[in-house]
Amino acid sequence: MDEQFAEGNFLGLPDPGGPADVVIASVPYELTTSYGQGTSEGPAACIEASAQVELYDILLDEELPAGRVIRTAEPWDGEGATLQEQLDGIGKYASEHYQSEAFPIFLGGEHGILPGILRGCPEKVTLVQIDAHADLRDELDGEPYSHACAIARSLDEGALAVHQVGIRAYCRQEATLIDNDERIHTWFARDIMSPCTGAKSWSGWLESIKNIDGPVHLTVDIDGLDGSLVPATGTPVPGGLTFWHVVETIETVFANCNVISADVNEIVPQEDTPLTQFTAAMIATKIAAAHIAALR
Repeated sequence: MDEQFAEGNFLGLPDPGGPADVVIASVPYELTTSYGQGTSEGPAACIEASAQVELYDILLDEELPAGRVIRTAEPWDGEGATLQEQLDGIGKYASEHYQSEAFPIFLGGEHGILPGILRGCPEKVTLVQIDAHADLRDELDGEPYSHACAIARSLDEGALAVHQVGIRAYCRQEATLIDNDERIHTWFARDIMSPCTGAKSWSGWLESIKNIDGPVHLTVDIDGLDGSLVPATGTPVPGGLTFWHVVETIETVFANCNVISADVNEIVPQEDTPLTQFTAAMIATKIAAAHIAALR
């Protein structure tokens, strides 16, 4: 195999062996999707698309892996007869990667992977969430572990707080929580994208995440971006963030916080063009580069 390209590995990077600095861990989980389908195929499509991503990153001023090891792990096995058994399995899978001391980037799969990931996380974290949806529902269609409840259940699993941005689709119950729960800090897309208040709101968001104490897990639901950038994601929503909003968020949180893990979720393969999975691959690549830059 070409030493400069390894098919099936994230970014097409060869694995030189030895301890990894970053691990790309796929969680092809799809059990509670309520609209578009296909998230179980998202991680593999993201890894395939990543082979076309440029390796140079301005934070590093060199090409990835920048002297580090980025390893592509075997995917989660998907075993479990019930939803809770599958979440426990995701927790075990996540725990193994946390114990490896490499920085894990989990690729999903629906956003319902997040409570499972936190079951395997060795520390209580604050969540930084990019998303179109608040994901704070008590239940959806009778299921309290629906992808629409991912943040609510993550708070139940022990997450200390959530800082969420890009939110523009939520119900009355979630609006009440946002207004009254001190753990929830929300920046709405309508404010971020406003031609009048956008700059001020965006600065407030960046200051919010700069001041987070303790361990952080970054969770990126790709539908936080405008639907034109990720049209194949399960629930694309108009009026969302630009790609550069996401990049600046990633760079800011890694430069100022103790980020111990991340996930990029709701990836669905797009058949007519690889735009959706390629956008997800670029976000995962930026996360890897920001982590490596933070090690310097």
